[in-house]
Amino acid sequence: MEGDMEHPYQFIDRVIIPHDEIQQRVRTLGRQIADDYRDSERLLLLGLLRGAVVFITDLMMHVNRPMTMDFMSVSSYSGSETSGFVRIDSDHKTNIRGWDVILIDDIVDSGYTLKTVSKLLLDRQPRSLKLCALLDKPDRHQVDVKIDYLGFSIPDYFVVGYGLDIDEKGRNLPYIASVDLDKYRKLGG
Repeated sequence: MEGDMEHPYQFIDRVIIPHDEIQQRVRTLGRQIADDYRDSERLLLLGLLRGAVVFITDLMMHVNRPMTMDFMSVSSYSGSETSGFVRIDSDHKTNIRGWDVILIDDIVDSGYTLKTVSKLLLDRQPRSLKLCALLDKPDRHQVDVKIDYLGFSIPDYFVVGYGLDIDEKGRNLPYIASVDLDKYRKLGG
């Protein structure tokens, strides 16, 4: 029964980043952003929904300076595979012209999402644009992407937890865990 409490989803392989490590790294990133933008008059954290919700919420608590937050909803995944096509489902509301924008994503896989959204945002003439991601899978990159603020670099695992999901399952886990994809498929995923 204790194992069920620790991993409420049967498809979890193992925890790869515990909650306390995530919290420590997010705190460090928040402080670094606050320091880097101490002179900014208009700082915007722009999160990509839905995976980055937990990350951006924790991160902003450690950005000890005036800032605002907005979101975009984009999609590029179907199940456990990235499609390579990025669709903007809902755009941000803030006019970012002249703002210092930090684009926040949960995970960089192929790099297409951040590359596509970055290009779109740069066309809107922010003062500056930097990229922040909780996780990066460098072995999966198909395009060049420069991550200015990175939580963790991980091997090519499919992961869930801390906002990341597989078919909307696993977002509520307080840690990052790898998924046993064979087990997930056998369970009807």
